[in-house]
Amino acid sequence: MKKRKQLKVLKYTAIFEPAEEGGYVVTVPSLPGCVTEGDTFEEAVEMVKDAIRAYIAVLKEDNEPIPIESEEHIEVRVAVPVYA
Repeated sequence: MKKRKQLKVLKYTAIFEPAEEGGYVVTVPSLPGCVTEGDTFEEAVEMVKDAIRAYIAVLKEDNEPIPIESEEHIEVRVAVPVYA
């Protein structure tokens, strides 16, 4: 009998930054080097989902552990004064 694969839903924080030429550049801090972009916010969301799936597929192929992001994290924007 064939073993059924279990579907897991993993959640990662994605950082969307406006690109100089328009659109968005997206990074995933928990997945080093996972970077993508999209011409619109909606496209960038789909692109980052694809990038995460591809990143995880490579980890699986290489028998590497898949990073699991903790639900508990603190995100803070810090202001740092500097002399110009």
